[in-house]
Amino acid sequence: MSRSRRALYLPAKRALDVLVAGVGLLVSAPVMAVLAVAVRRDVGSPVLFRQLRPGRHGEPFELVKFRTMRTLGSSDSVANDAERLTPFGRWLRSTSLDELPTLWNVLRGDMSLVGPRPLLMEYLDRYTPVQARRHDVRPGVTGLAQVRGRNLLSWEEKFAADVEYVDRMGPVLDARILAATLATVLRRQGISAPDAATMHLFTGERRDAA
Repeated sequence: MSRSRRALYLPAKRALDVLVAGVGLLVSAPVMAVLAVAVRRDVGSPVLFRQLRPGRHGEPFELVKFRTMRTLGSSDSVANDAERLTPFGRWLRSTSLDELPTLWNVLRGDMSLVGPRPLLMEYLDRYTPVQARRHDVRPGVTGLAQVRGRNLLSWEEKFAADVEYVDRMGPVLDARILAATLATVLRRQGISAPDAATMHLFTGERRDAA
């Protein structure tokens, strides 16, 4: 998408984000209330997972989701996610219901409905210049990488899809991604990477070796 067309589309994209997120929060409020009670019983308090993530241009914001993992201590990491993830938490992740509070981030303007998924702050200095372009737009609740395989993709494949989205972003692509996301969630595909409870850490090693 050209810069001029993108400039015209971005206000409409933001308006749609606000509309859908606002309606979604209202409609899903009873469901989130029930889930909050269930999460409280399953993993304890607090029921929301909060973590700084990089937004557009790498600016940090606080991501909110329902907790799906127990706290084991200061050594918590992706490496022991399998031990921390509860059966109920695994179900929440498989249905993407843990993402419902993230609509608040969309309403606030931290995120968009569609865009590259916000990853960890510590990854910022591990990207190649091309991979870092994924931060040229607001991060999304779903994105091109999510509908192409989610956590079944390698990091390189995910980042390539993210940058492709930045270059091709537009109303038609966004509509296709949202429709494909519904199908992906219903099929519960790509929830975890092979041999991992979630996704392996991105170390940037392949970039350094190149």
